[in-house]
Amino acid sequence: MLGLIQRVSHASVVINDQVHGEIGPGLLLLLGVQREDTLARAEKLLSKIVNYRVFNDEKGHMNLSLIDVKGSLLIVSQFTLAADTHKGLRPSFSSAAPPKLAESLYNDFVESARQFVPVETGQFGADMKVSLTNDGPVTFQLNS
Repeated sequence: MLGLIQRVSHASVVINDQVHGEIGPGLLLLLGVQREDTLARAEKLLSKIVNYRVFNDEKGHMNLSLIDVKGSLLIVSQFTLAADTHKGLRPSFSSAAPPKLAESLYNDFVESARQFVPVETGQFGADMKVSLTNDGPVTFQLNS
């Protein structure tokens, strides 16, 4: 499972000209599910994301987690994170999970995340417009 997190002061996802999910300070997570992913991998990645210390403490050092700052999490499915870009000029998505598996793991991930922090989402498989104000900028790619 792949996660691209961005520390944001604001982020939103729009579907069919309607705001579907919106957060203030927190993390935007673009979540990619691969063929070999499992619920255990999803839980490992979730633990890393909510505990990853990317927020500044009183000294300006990145020492605080999403849980510590009581931030929100906007989760957006992003199968293109699983792309293989090593050969040629067109990405291959052969390592991406099949849609049914990916959607199931995505939904499980979202429900588990709600146990830790406020969560908003996009819609699995939808054409989404994602907007954000990256705070820093701070961006990290995490794997489980």
